[in-house]
Amino acid sequence: MSDTEENRIAVVGSEEETEGAGVPDPELIIKHPLENKWALWYFKNDRSRDWSENLKVVATFGFVEDFWALYNYIQPASRLVSGCDYSVFKSGIQPAWEDEKNKKGGRWMINLNKTQRNEELDRFWLEILLCLIGEAFGDSSDEVCGAVVNIRNKGDKVGVWTGNGANREGTLHIGKTLKERLQIPPRVQLGYQLHDDSMSKTGSVTRNKWSV
Repeated sequence: MSDTEENRIAVVGSEEETEGAGVPDPELIIKHPLENKWALWYFKNDRSRDWSENLKVVATFGFVEDFWALYNYIQPASRLVSGCDYSVFKSGIQPAWEDEKNKKGGRWMINLNKTQRNEELDRFWLEILLCLIGEAFGDSSDEVCGAVVNIRNKGDKVGVWTGNGANREGTLHIGKTLKERLQIPPRVQLGYQLHDDSMSKTGSVTRNKWSV
């Protein structure tokens, strides 16, 4: 995605005026606020730059209408170039393990094969975003920091990040809700990985702290 595309943010809300009145139609300007404000981040894999330089905020949003304007304007996750990521996190939280809000937490991981990029990836990603901004995890929604989709040649990944990996009850509730909303079959296991374990792993696989 080019720099131009990163800045192509459509804003919902028209300045059309009510005929003969000379004032905006209230139905066109009233927006529906979200519980939290969110930021969309884009990571482009440019090896000539540091990791932090490759990560950019595309836009922030705090209303339902602005979310849909943004989502419908940018490229679908399935069309990103391999090595690129989308991240949506609560405002003030960076999509990085080291962030103060993330470092004691972990992530529910969903691994997809190459075939699933065309069949499932965009559906999964949108449903996860709707869970985030709609506070679909009930009382455990406060635990959620954000979500990341990684586009990779070997297989894509989608992760839902939480802030407290020691909170077994809340973490499992999030995992079970996620599995239900994504309509993942019972036989398919989802794993939750602590960021500490991901950072300190010696092999290619991080062990699961919890599973559903």
